[in-house]
Formats: sequence, C-alpha cells, structure tokens
Amino acid sequence: MAFEFFVNSDIVFGRDSIYKLPDILKEYGAKKVMLVYDSGVKAAGIAETVAAAVHKAEVETVIFDKVIPNPTNETVEEAAAIARAAGVDVFVAVGGGSSIDLAKAINVLMTNPGPIGQYGGIGLVKYPVLPLIAVPTTAGTSSEITNVCALIDTEKVVKYVVIDNKIVPSKVIIDPEFTKTMPASVTAATGMDAITHAVESYISNMATPLTGYNSLKGLKILYDNLPRAVKDGSDMEAREQMMLGCVITGFGFSNANLGLVHGIAHTLSAHFQLAHGMANATVLPYVIAFNAESCPEKMADMAETIGLKLSGNLEKDKYLLSEELLALTRKLGIKTLSEQGIREQDLEMLAEEVLHEPVLGFNPRQGVTKEQVLEILHKAF
Repeated sequence: MAFEFFVNSDIVFGRDSIYKLPDILKEYGAKKVMLVYDSGVKAAGIAETVAAAVHKAEVETVIFDKVIPNPTNETVEEAAAIARAAGVDVFVAVGGGSSIDLAKAINVLMTNPGPIGQYGGIGLVKYPVLPLIAVPTTAGTSSEITNVCALIDTEKVVKYVVIDNKIVPSKVIIDPEFTKTMPASVTAATGMDAITHAVESYISNMATPLTGYNSLKGLKILYDNLPRAVKDGSDMEAREQMMLGCVITGFGFSNANLGLVHGIAHTLSAHFQLAHGMANATVLPYVIAFNAESCPEKMADMAETIGLKLSGNLEKDKYLLSEELLALTRKLGIKTLSEQGIREQDLEMLAEEVLHEPVLGFNPRQGVTKEQVLEILHKAF
C-alpha cells in the first residue's frame, strides 16, 4: 500500500465564527484586504456583516463584487489588476465556489506572472501566494478547503482547472448561519454537487483508503441532511451538517479527483453557462448507472452506506445507488437539460466536447465513447 494524501486547511467552524475574522487578519499583519463576493452575497446582507468584521481589524479594504457564476479568465485578470494596483496583501473570499475560486485565481497572479490560463493543469503555480481567508456561504463545492479552482476560457470555450497545493486557502471560516439565506433551489443544486464529489471520488481510479473514508463519511452526512435543508432552510442542524459533510467530502475528492459527471458538467458550463451544481445533479444518476459495471462492489458499498437494503445479488445491487440518486434529484426539483435551456440539437456537439475533458482520466470506466456520452445526455434531457 502506497499513496499520498494532502490536507492543508486551518478551519474555524461554528455559528458566529465570522466574528473571529478581525483577530485572524491581525495575525496575518494585514494592511489592505480585498473582499471578493457576488451580488447574491451582497443582497443577503452577508457582505455587510463580513465587511464590518474586516473593519474591526482597522485595515483598508478594496471590494471586488463582480463575481459571476463560472468565473472567466477576463474576470480574473480584471480583478488581479485592481488588487495589484491597490497593494492588496490579504484576500477574503465570501460566497460559493465561484467567489472562492476567483479569489484563488486572483491570488495566483499576485505573485506569479500572467496570464492565468497558463496555470491550467496540476502543480504549475511557481511561487507561493498571499494569505486567503475563505468564508463559504454554500455547502457544495468544498472550494474553501481544496487545491482546485475552476475557470472558463472564453476563447477556447472550455472550463478548466488550476490544481496546485499552493492555492489552498490559508484560513477557512465556516459559519453555517451564512447558508440560511440560500433559496431551496440553490441549496438543492449545491448539495447535489457535494454528493457528486463524494460519489465520484469514491469510485475514482485514484481513490485511496483515506479518500475512501472521507468520501463515504461525507456521502452519508450529505444524503441524510440535504432533503431537510431544502425543505426548511432555517433548520440549523441540517445546515451545520451539510457544511460539515461538504468539508469532509472535500478532503476526499481533492486527493482522489473526479470523473465523467464533472466532465459533462464542465462542458455544459463552458458552452451554456449552466450552474455547476445543477449541471452535475442533472447527469449524476445516469453516469453512476453507466459506471456501475466497472465498480459494482463500490456501488453496493455506497448504497449500503446511505441505508439502502442490499439483496445480495451484486448485479442488482450495483444499480441501487443510481436509482436512489435519480429519485433524490426528482424529489429536490433538479431540472432536466431541456428545462435548463439545452436543445436536443446541442447534444451531439456536447458529447464530442466531453471526450476532451481531462477528468475522464480518473473515471472508473475507461474508453468512454461519444455514443455513450450521447446516450447519457439523452437520458438527462
């Protein structure tokens, strides 16, 4: 047995933990802080709360509030130019994966030459980055504790990832109170994103005993609490558990990587700007059914983990998880591809593009063909 497992997260978890932010900023000796967030965080009043905490540290602030879903290279370069001109020395990213991923990418360009696109891949960031404090407001991407940031290259029309241990946030403040304002639809989509991470990392061909433990533990917590959080956004026990499950899962998938579900989701986001969590959730049940023949024992393991009763017939049991995930997506109101604006004539192009996604290299079932991807897309349509 031989493997590597990287974890580099300093986490403060719990309600009202945001009020520890001033002390954290003082520990870093911050003088000028850039706050990175989107319009939704601002509208919910979360940005105001975080800004007030930053001000208590008696530091200057620069605000970048133009975060968009699926951040682009252009947005990274724009924000990095502002940060460099202002002399920013610490970042505070507030929001979901888009805000945190954008802040990671900006941070790369503070100490490394541009353009950002040259760092797409694994371990290509040359120099250490500045302190970044991540304050997640969703339980989905786990971006707050991973070494990954996902960006859109609008010229090549692809979604790509920068994977480097240097870009993991220096500090994480997980305050479940910040998730209370998430609409049910966003809670559902981001929660299914986290479940996708748990499932895909467990069956990844890079999985190890440590990643497997995190993936299964995270899956159980997320599966048990997502319907509760969607049904009642003020259920703080469910909200806390979703944040916890997201973190645990993140430790698994950031080491084991992901697979075909994410390959399809990346392509959908690049071409049609679909929200990442929704794109994952839409195709997840069908990809899991497709992958079942390559790892039936692991499919049965996951089914048993979430409380499904095994028959003892592996040929049947390997499909229990995919069937349950399909039922769960329907219960949570996850939209089909057609309901998200995808046209049937788009599917051929999408299937072709998916084959170029690097994450397919980690998928348990190899040799995926265009026809197989197209069949999955038709089922999700």
